[in-house]
Amino acid sequence: MTKISTYPLRLPASVKAEVERLAAEDGTSLNQFVATAVAEKLAALRTAAFFTERRGQGDRAAFRALMTRGGGEPPRPGDELPGKE
Repeated sequence: MTKISTYPLRLPASVKAEVERLAAEDGTSLNQFVATAVAEKLAALRTAAFFTERRGQGDRAAFRALMTRGGGEPPRPGDELPGKE
């Protein structure tokens, strides 16, 4: 089971009112809505950090060679690029 900790959160009244409204629309509690929002922000920050770390590891020459290699098969019907009919 996940261990739960508590944290007293201070929000401006206008922000709290909007969060309460959105949580009610979503069918969740205020606490669940805030916990989900924090988890989404953490995921976004981790994703950004991952791509920042990986950014310099690409090999453009290898990518270009892969994209211009021969072989393969033509696109199936419906897979064409827009405007390339």
